[in-house]
Amino acid sequence: MKEELSYKKIFLFWAPLLATWLMMSVEGPYLTALIARMKDPEFNLAAYGVAFSFALIVESPVIMMLSASTALVDGNKSFCKLRNFVYAVNLILVVFMLIVIYPPVFDFISIKLINLPERVAHLTHMAVAILIPWAPAIGYRRFYQGILIRNNRTRIVAYGTVVRLTAMSLTAFILFGFTTVHGVVVGASALSVGVISEAIATRLMSYKTIKHIRKSTDSGSDISYGEIIKFYYPLILTSFISLGIHPVVTFFLGQSKMPLESLAVLPVLNSLVFLFRAFGLSYQEVGIALIKTKDDFIMLRNFAYGIAIFVFAGLASISFTSLSDLWLIGVSGLSNNLADFAKPALMLYTFFPITTVWINFQRSLLVNVRTTKPITYATITEVAGVVLMLLVTIKYFNIVGVTAAIISYTLGRLFANFYLIRPFNKAKLTVTEREIATQQLV
Repeated sequence: MKEELSYKKIFLFWAPLLATWLMMSVEGPYLTALIARMKDPEFNLAAYGVAFSFALIVESPVIMMLSASTALVDGNKSFCKLRNFVYAVNLILVVFMLIVIYPPVFDFISIKLINLPERVAHLTHMAVAILIPWAPAIGYRRFYQGILIRNNRTRIVAYGTVVRLTAMSLTAFILFGFTTVHGVVVGASALSVGVISEAIATRLMSYKTIKHIRKSTDSGSDISYGEIIKFYYPLILTSFISLGIHPVVTFFLGQSKMPLESLAVLPVLNSLVFLFRAFGLSYQEVGIALIKTKDDFIMLRNFAYGIAIFVFAGLASISFTSLSDLWLIGVSGLSNNLADFAKPALMLYTFFPITTVWINFQRSLLVNVRTTKPITYATITEVAGVVLMLLVTIKYFNIVGVTAAIISYTLGRLFANFYLIRPFNKAKLTVTEREIATQQLV
């Protein structure tokens, strides 16, 4: 008999994943605060934001590996097949990054296409080179984290993130306090060392789980590489398109009103908002792993409602009060002028975490029933909406760059949310049908 799901069990399953995402969300504010307190903060903050955008788009093919291994690895055969798939994707990403950092290629992208100032482009090039291990390390550890989640060992995922934060903090502290390197080098080096350390720690801590899978008499489903690709390629496209919007936004900011200020404050705002987005981002694997019946779905949906209310109230208590000064000036180290410049955009950003909770719950149900194509189409809708709104707000209304970016992010995400309503409702019917079929077999 299946053990009945409860809100307490949902919370206990989700809490370590939330802790993981919250710990990761500390990275951004911590590193941008250090960079803001070093020499030439505007140039280095702008370069860090651009380099991080590059890293995100390269990371996109492996970012959904967590969901894939949570959904697919049910025995030794699927473990071996998906592991080989991860290795192949990681190798491709390393080769791609080596091509990108080749100076003529990078100069074309950063100066000709994005229109970065040469000084910012030079700093960005150093950071992107340091971030070459970023994506492969993330792909490797997310593969093993998904297996741990599927086997109800979510606490280990959180322990790995503790290792990551510790390694990142030590690296940043040493470079900040005992060297004279550029701020963007401090940030990029800390990120790379952190994710590499987490990948190694996650693999070591998952040793017993992997050993059990490899030696189990039940080898699980004999999934083929073709089936893996069919399941995963919509997820790759989703993350590639979704994360690929960041360089596009950077391009538009470079053409906008007050471009340098916008490029400088956007990473700071993103870091704060990510703290609240973490609540929704961490919830996706909960739905994938726990939705078995219609009753499970209802409980998880109601839990998501509570998360949405909490993140809106939490961020609003900062963005619409004097606490915004505490964060922007006291924590992030922005000057008074940059803080005042960032406040209107932060107020608009308050609504974005709600859409994150909504879309990640929608995605979790679709992945649970192995219907991944609508996720890709929704992301295409979102990106098209973002680009359209950037054109309207920057090219036609000449709105300040960072404000235009946040308006575009929010409306684009809402387009995706509404697109997914119909496939989401169909997926609910699939859960009900699956439950009936299971009961008949019993």
